[in-house]
Formats: sequence, structure tokens, C-alpha cells
Amino acid sequence: MSGVERIVDCRNVLGEGPVWCPSERVLWWINITPPELWRFDPATKRSQSWPLPKLVGSFALRQGGGFLIAFRGGIATLNQPGSEVTWLPMPELDFNEIRFNDGKTDRAGRFWVGAMDRKLSRPIGDLYSVDSTFRVDRLAAGVTVSNGIGWSPDNRTLYHTDTPSHSIFAYDYDLASGQATNRRVFVEVAPGHGGPDGMTVDREGFVWSAQFDRWCINRYDPNGKFERSVRMPVQRPTSVMFGGPDLATLYITTATLDLDEQALAAQPWAGSVLAMDPGVKGLAEVRFAQ
Repeated sequence: MSGVERIVDCRNVLGEGPVWCPSERVLWWINITPPELWRFDPATKRSQSWPLPKLVGSFALRQGGGFLIAFRGGIATLNQPGSEVTWLPMPELDFNEIRFNDGKTDRAGRFWVGAMDRKLSRPIGDLYSVDSTFRVDRLAAGVTVSNGIGWSPDNRTLYHTDTPSHSIFAYDYDLASGQATNRRVFVEVAPGHGGPDGMTVDREGFVWSAQFDRWCINRYDPNGKFERSVRMPVQRPTSVMFGGPDLATLYITTATLDLDEQALAAQPWAGSVLAMDPGVKGLAEVRFAQ
């Protein structure tokens, strides 16, 4: 874990979904419980947080300003931190059975969000895309706990994580239409507790995957071959995102969820936002196109 540092001592129970804003040069992320929106400015070293009205899964920055937020039971817009949310009409989804989780915006400005089984046991979660008119489309995925989403630099591959199956899947992706086909296993990690969580893709097309409950971040080449593992000072890294002025910093959100007092004493950085120089650069995140 050489070079890993703690940049925000935020004590998140379940920090998730980091998003770097290239124009503001700040990092945004969420704490899922209690639901909060967080912001960190590397130039001033200042962090801020604002409460959110319901349990949250993921979010995107909007092209016109503000946020698109996937709460567990629906999607809403937020004009600015601390203001009221506006809920979007949703298709007939049974939020008693599923809830939204991780999400990310593709390079055409669509927001993709995965659904997961509330009971964490059945493969009933699919992927949903929201376009600039707020139309919602569904991609059948059949996962249990939908997590990290990302795209290759050439936009021809969509990656999607299912934590309980210990798998990251790959799809052939058409950016113009938003169609994803030909699902196959891209990476399957070793069985056992925990597994792949949030992810991002670097400029070289390598996938970085936070390994929840496994004390590490893994990097895989574009063919799914394991390239390296970076040891973390925390048991539960949750997601990763490239940021900084030159996109050369890897930010890592983490969790204290379900850790007992002994575990927390052994890993005082749990729940913090961490950062490291991975030796490669990332790609700028795209705002939701509305």
C-alpha cells in the first residue's frame, strides 16, 4: 500500500460513487447511510457534506448544473446541494423487490444505473439507462447485487459488476444507440467473502476494481488478465475514480459498514476517502446530458 494516503477523514459508513468534476476540479461522492452528498476540494483541502432525503445508490453531475440521483426507490434531480429533489416518472418497477445501486454516465451523456435484489439472494437485477429526455430503457442483466459500471476508451465495451457472482461482465457496446449485446465474463475473481465492487477504466483501457472485504484494488488488462493488486490499509474499499488536474490521482471511497470495534481500531482509515498515484492516467467523466 505504498503511496496510499488519507485525504478526507469522513468516517463514512458506506462511502460510494466518487465522481471527479474536471471544471470545478473537485471530487464528489456519496455516503449511502446516512444518506449524504460529499464534496472535496484538493486545492483548499476542504470537504463539505449535505444530507439527502432518502437512501441513495449513485448519482451523476448534470450538463446544465446540479445532479441526477438514483435513490434506492427512484430517480430524481437536485439543482444544488441542500435543495429539494424533483422525482422523475419511472417505469413499472417493483421497488419492494429491487432497489437501485451503482451508476455512471456513458460518453453520450446517458446515465446507467443497476438494480439489485433487496434480499441480496436472487439474480433479478437489471441495468437501466436514462437519456436526456429522461426516457428510461432496460437492459436485461440478471445480476444479484449490481455494482461498478464503466466503458472502454473506444466506447465499444461496457463493463458491469455483479458482486455475489464474483464477476465483472463485458458487453459489446454501441455508443450511438446505447445498445449492449453479447454479454460474457470479463473477470471472475476467487470465490469467498466479498469481491468486486465499484470500478473505473484508465486511459490505457485497463479496468480498476475495488475489492470489497479483500483489502485491495485490482487492475485488469483489456482482455481481463490480472495485471496487479494494490494493497489497501482498509478492509472495505468500495469504489475508485481518477481525478486531479491531469487525471493522474486514483481516489478510493471506503466503508466502516458492519465492522466491529476491534476491526475499526485496527484500520483507523476505514470510512475515509483515500488517494494514490497509480502511475497511469484516467479519462474525464462525462456529465448527464440534460
